[in-house]
Amino acid sequence: MRYLVESFAVGTLTRGRSVEQLLGPAGDAHASGVRWVEVVPTCSRFKVVLHTSADIGCDDFYDLVEFPPLDPESEDDEFGLEIAMATAAYDALALAEHRTGVVRGRWVNQEMAQDEYRDFVLAGRRASAI
Repeated sequence: MRYLVESFAVGTLTRGRSVEQLLGPAGDAHASGVRWVEVVPTCSRFKVVLHTSADIGCDDFYDLVEFPPLDPESEDDEFGLEIAMATAAYDALALAEHRTGVVRGRWVNQEMAQDEYRDFVLAGRRASAI
């Protein structure tokens, strides 16, 4: 099972592990990119981070964290843009949903968004493949 039910996503976060979700394509005709959201536990809070990277993946390269930022001039894109902070895991997931459009039942464990990205690439980079 790839996707985490909400209670499992909350449990993952409270155990100190991140959850993430691929949002899909970003950019324009001159620079194609890909976006994903990550909820990261910190010492006492949970931060919601939006990543926007250049879409440089291919049939055998899917590691999203290795992709360069879509906009090389933006320091925020290097490590993601923090868009929210919450004191509870459930609240962080709700904030991510509200601010980025993630789908509640499509969270995956840390580093599994690359599998979602692989499916996206194999489907011809159609947003409907996500």
